Amino acid sequence: MTTVPTSPDRRRISRLQDASLLEGPMMLFRSIRGFSSHRSLMWLACVPIAFVGLGLFNLSAHAAEMPDLNAAFLANNLWLLVATILVIFMNAGFAMVEAGMCRQKNAVNILAKNLFVFALAVTAYWFVGYSLMYGNAIAAGWLFFNGLFFDPSVTPEIISEGGLVPTVDFLFQAAFAGTAATIVSGLVAERVKFGEFVVFSLILTAVIYPISGSWQWNGGWLSEAGFIDFAGSSIVHSVGAWAGLVGAMLLGPRIGKFVNGKAQAMPGHNMAIATLGALILWIGWYGFNPGSQLAMDQWVPYVAVTTTLAAAGGAIGATVVSTITSGKPDLTMIINGILAGLVSITAGCANLTMSGAWLAGLVGGIIVVFSVSALDSLGIDDPVGAFSVHGVCGIWGTLVIGLWGYDVQGSGEGLGLLTGGGFGQLWIQFVGCAAYGIWTFVTCWIAWKVIGSFFGGIRVSENEEIAGLDIGEHGMEAYPDFASAGN
Repeated sequence: MTTVPTSPDRRRISRLQDASLLEGPMMLFRSIRGFSSHRSLMWLACVPIAFVGLGLFNLSAHAAEMPDLNAAFLANNLWLLVATILVIFMNAGFAMVEAGMCRQKNAVNILAKNLFVFALAVTAYWFVGYSLMYGNAIAAGWLFFNGLFFDPSVTPEIISEGGLVPTVDFLFQAAFAGTAATIVSGLVAERVKFGEFVVFSLILTAVIYPISGSWQWNGGWLSEAGFIDFAGSSIVHSVGAWAGLVGAMLLGPRIGKFVNGKAQAMPGHNMAIATLGALILWIGWYGFNPGSQLAMDQWVPYVAVTTTLAAAGGAIGATVVSTITSGKPDLTMIINGILAGLVSITAGCANLTMSGAWLAGLVGGIIVVFSVSALDSLGIDDPVGAFSVHGVCGIWGTLVIGLWGYDVQGSGEGLGLLTGGGFGQLWIQFVGCAAYGIWTFVTCWIAWKVIGSFFGGIRVSENEEIAGLDIGEHGMEAYPDFASAGN
């Protein structure tokens, strides 16, 4: 007797592990009571269709209630969306500067951190951070909250008044949160565990940064006191720098950085991509500063010009000083000088004259050279000079408004000590800098310590650090076809 084998496409699958990709979901549904019949499956298939239909109905209903879109509404929202894209693209600049200024054996780790941290920041900020930063007051001036996530509804008033839709505003603010977290990466580079850095970034962007940002940008106590930080020299840059500094101090210096108490040079492996990264950041800053105008008006190009002049001044200041101190112009200092100038103008880009902006950038470029040396003398290892650029120059950029700032977009009167405004504004700016420094240092110290206690420390092993984090943390190399010349 001949037995006819069962056709493969008709055989009965009894185990889930034997099922194909198409058969598996059907087996799962059949195992659930009530989903064994074809009719039940048909009703189940209607669920997503119903949700899509409901969504289209709601959109149509809202659209029917909305007034015609006007030129101001379209221009403001389009400009902020473009500015947002520029700020998001800054992540590429940060990644290239950090990777280029660090050693080849850690390039993959640095690129992974910079790429992944933005995904983390957007998620954490969407979940709770935006609400903490721009929600309703719980403790007047100090703490705000408006529930999880955010309401994307567009009202007729937003359109008629040329306002910003909540979604584009959220995206712009989320890009800023990502910037604060990215700054941390540079300070802890080449020795921090990837997973522990991920957890810290979530805490920073979900809680620490949003709460402090609300003090100024949501009408909090600093705003009421008259503190000025137009685009975030303190709110974004110094917060990221203080957070990273705490991590760098707890991690300790890289192996070989200090010998007999003297700092040793640890050159970056690719200055070409570091230079390209600096130029990308410079371009991205035209979203960071002019975008903070939150409208497309006559002051957007003014802010763009003050931003450009400060960057130019910073490059000149750092180049001249590094040439004098080291005998030759240092490319790393030219890069950091440009970034120092940009950070130095971020708070006052709408409150400084053009000459004042250039001078602020020049001083920032000079400061950054001495700050890098000062951190080395303190035994703090900052591989890319992130604290000097974003922390020290973030403070300087905030204080300079109290020295020679003006109410450029208002009365035109002087605000600073040297422009007839007296000592008051300088004192308020100092209080703001101190508040952001103390808050961030204390909360981040606690966060890093708790993370370290949960995960057995935040630093990789000595063998892993010597071999490189690319292999130890990621199991791959950035340049597998090229031999390393000492890493």
